[in-house]
Amino acid sequence: MKVIITGSTGMVGKGVLLECLDSPKIEKVLAINRSTLGMEHPKLEEILLKDFLQIASVKDKLKGYDGCFYCMGVSAVGMNEEKYNTITFNTVKAFADVLFELNPNMIFNYVSGSGTDSSENGRSMWARVKGKTENYVLNKRFKDAYAFRPGAIIPERGIQSRTGWYNAIYLLMRPFFGMLKKSKNVTTTTKIGLAMINSLYNSQELKHLENRDINSLVEN
Repeated sequence: MKVIITGSTGMVGKGVLLECLDSPKIEKVLAINRSTLGMEHPKLEEILLKDFLQIASVKDKLKGYDGCFYCMGVSAVGMNEEKYNTITFNTVKAFADVLFELNPNMIFNYVSGSGTDSSENGRSMWARVKGKTENYVLNKRFKDAYAFRPGAIIPERGIQSRTGWYNAIYLLMRPFFGMLKKSKNVTTTTKIGLAMINSLYNSQELKHLENRDINSLVEN
């Protein structure tokens, strides 16, 4: 299988990337990022794209892929809805449109978040925008598509969040990681990566995957 990954400089995306590079099920990984990963691997190719809305400018390099793991995202803190919608919904829409044109039989996984509002009518701005984005992807008619909605995530394999205060919390919580990992309602960067890979091979009836569902998909 050949996959495209976005957001692999972030915590979730890096976890997905490492699992894909290690997996014998994945033949090639195309990482599309705004800044370089600074790493080399026989399976890995990287495209730097400052403006994700311009994804069509590199469409000649995007054909022939079996999956897209869209892990790129930003915090809504301090953002108005117009700007957050542009960064979140518009960029995913641009990716989905181009990739569907080139690879309609691919599986598209979008990393959303726990608490996302599928009705698009709730009070929470970020949840509405994420819900609209999920709905667009799931209704695009790819071979299959999933909205990953992780909540509590434990970073593994030396991965750190790009958000400083997250790392401070993780440092305080580290002594409890072993206990937390036993909970079906807590997932890890490793499990998200493995679940993404398994989604290429095992179609799921449930399309919105919370932590419990992500962990279950790892076992399939």
